[in-house]
Order: sequence, then structure tokens, then C-alpha cells
Amino acid sequence: MSEDGPTPEKKQEHDESVAEVVRPDAFVLHEVIRKEGDEELRRHGGALFLSALAAGLTMGFSLIVPGVLKAHLPEAKWVQLIVGMGYATGFLIVVLGRQQLFTENTLTPILPLLHDRTAKTLARVGRLWGIVLVGNIVATALIAAVLAYSDAFEPEVHRAFAEISRHAVASSFGTTVVKAVFAGWLIALMVWMLPATGSAAPFIVILMTGLVSICGLAHIVAGSVDTFYLVFTGEASMSDYVWRFFIPTLVGNVFGGTALVAVLNFGQVAPQVEEKKAVKGRST
Repeated sequence: MSEDGPTPEKKQEHDESVAEVVRPDAFVLHEVIRKEGDEELRRHGGALFLSALAAGLTMGFSLIVPGVLKAHLPEAKWVQLIVGMGYATGFLIVVLGRQQLFTENTLTPILPLLHDRTAKTLARVGRLWGIVLVGNIVATALIAAVLAYSDAFEPEVHRAFAEISRHAVASSFGTTVVKAVFAGWLIALMVWMLPATGSAAPFIVILMTGLVSICGLAHIVAGSVDTFYLVFTGEASMSDYVWRFFIPTLVGNVFGGTALVAVLNFGQVAPQVEEKKAVKGRST
């Protein structure tokens, strides 16, 4: 260090060290997710559908792993905590594998829509939602059919599958909506936090999705595996799936993700977004 203060090289090293320690602010997180959303809105429909199919199939592990754990663990109150962590398995594979999950898309493409509130962007969001939701649900039906009709798992594991799955259609319409709001809220918060977590991302996914299971909340994709399993084993009807699970869960997940996370978190950075637009407008 010179008598006049640190050299430019030392100052640059200091600034870089500070940048590594300081957490990204809300605007940085917003911009990262918004850019991801822009990319998703531009993706080919076929690629989106295949990715959504992969995600729906993968979510079968959020029934398989808890079922196997429940079948082999003793009857005790603490078992639900272990089973809840097993529920996170499907989400962990989907998120780290960058597969298309509908509830993640209640946040990611909404930020570009809030940034560019036009009919064209709204139509693109609707297209993305439609493709991903259909792909997810078709795939959950396929994996649930395999679980229901095959003998790949022992009878006690099948009994655990059924016991776990019954919670999906056990509540009234209104109660399921409320449970789904909380689930959509947690999943969208997870997506919002992931860009700031770095190597801790797997732990955040396990924590947030494990809470969905432990708290008995309703998730449109994971719960579809459960409900379709009941349909294929004769414990529930398609009417139960549609009216007691699908519609209330869809409404709640969308509200929880878009209103409680996308809109509120956009609100805290909206002045910076508008300032950026103004600067860009003056420079063009």
C-alpha cells in the first residue's frame, strides 16, 4: 500500500472480495429469473413438452421414495419427517436437471410478463403454462399407472403408496385451495432463492419441498401422481381427481406462486425496473 492509499490493483482485489461476500440484492435476483423466463418463453413447444414429460415422470419418485421409507420404518411420529425428506427426491432431480415443472413456472415467466405487460407476452405465458401443465399431468398418469399395475414393489410398499396418496383427496375444496396456496408460495420462493444459493441449492430444494410434504400441502404435479395412483387402484374416481384435487390445487398453486411471490417480489424492485427502462429510453 502506498502513502496515498491502496494501489488500483489492491483496490480492485478488495472490490472483487467484497462482491464475492455480499449477497445478491432483490434486483439482481429479479434480473436473473426474468432472463431465465425470457429464455423459457422462446423455447420450442416440442422441447418444452418433452421436458415437462420428463419432469412428470421424475415426480413419481416423490411417491416411490416416501412409500419405500414408510414401509420399512417403524410406526412413530418422527417417521413423517423422514418420509417428508424422501418426498423431496423428485423435486431435487427435476430442479437440478432443469426439467419443466409447472409450479416453477408460476414465477419464472411471470416476471417477463410484469416487465412487458402486453397481450403478446401474456399469450406466450399461456402457451408455456398449457404445454408444461399438460406434459406434467400426462406423465404423472403414466408413472402412476406403472406403480399401480406392476409388481415391482412389495405389497407393504403398495399399502404405503395408498396411505400416502389418500391425503391428496382427503380435504374439502376450500381447504385444498388453501393448502395449495401455501405449496405454490413455498415452491415459488424456492425458485426465487436458488440464484443466490450457489452450491447450497440442493439443500434449499430439499428444505422447501420437504416442508410441502411435512405440512401436508397440495402440489399439482406431485399430488397428481398420488391421486392417479388411487384412481388406478380403484380407491378414487376421475371425478375425485378433477374436483377434489386438480381444480382446487391448480387455483391455489397459481395464486401462491404468482400473487404471493412474483407480484410482491416484483413490487420491491419495480422502481429500479422503471428507472432502467427510462435510462434505456433516453439512450435510444
